[in-house]
Amino acid sequence: MALPIALQLYTVRDILEKDFVGTLKAVKEMGYDGVEFAGLYGRTPTEIKTILADLGLVAVSAHVPYAELTADAENTLKAYKEIGCNYVAVPYMTEEYRPGAAKFEEAIANIRKIAEVAKSLGITLLYHNHDFEFVKVNGEYGLDVMYTEIPADLLETEIDTCWVKVAGEDPAAYVLKYTGRAPVVHLKDFAGERSNNMYKLIGLNEEKKEEAENKFEFRPVGHGKQDFPAIIAASEQAGAKWLVVEQDEPSMGKTRLECAEMGRAYLKTIGY
Repeated sequence: MALPIALQLYTVRDILEKDFVGTLKAVKEMGYDGVEFAGLYGRTPTEIKTILADLGLVAVSAHVPYAELTADAENTLKAYKEIGCNYVAVPYMTEEYRPGAAKFEEAIANIRKIAEVAKSLGITLLYHNHDFEFVKVNGEYGLDVMYTEIPADLLETEIDTCWVKVAGEDPAAYVLKYTGRAPVVHLKDFAGERSNNMYKLIGLNEEKKEEAENKFEFRPVGHGKQDFPAIIAASEQAGAKWLVVEQDEPSMGKTRLECAEMGRAYLKTIGY
């Protein structure tokens, strides 16, 4: 049986702000089985749970900022538990907490504490990578260091296959590396090469210089350079429960919703 497909709602964030229910309805009509949150748009957990039930969408997981989780893990996680999320992911780390930086070990310690709270509430904590975790720390990628130092019964993976590829590794192989620890896998496509504009495209202006040619660009799933049949086969073999489509910024002259629909349509052509 094919794995269910969810949409990371960051993909359609601008539209959600204007029409929360209508956007979720459109997502369901595209053929998505569930959603992954990145913010609640002023709605209460009870409201969101009711809306999802009415539409027939599953609350798979949520991306919740590291700072928010460290400030009040219990109450923050309880809100997502109320919505129905079985997973919550640490989505992004600012520079001082990344591998090789001053507070990397502090971040690992804090993520472990958050994971312990999550486990006590019946939630599995995930870590969602970018490419900057692929920096060697004592000869090992920082991402792997984190998964070594925090046991699998506390922290599982949300492998973002786009950023693995950008970092120069094989996404399918990396998912397989974490077999039994990879319940949610991010399907994300791109064109171009590693560029200074990459983080500008996820809302961060960390780099100022931009290359003129072959710049990095997010693409609808199936419209870039990723080998999704291989990635999905690896995800199934690794024991994944959900595949999540994400596109940080629209491209190809399409709107955010059109990009989400193109990705879902592509997946249908390969049996998903």
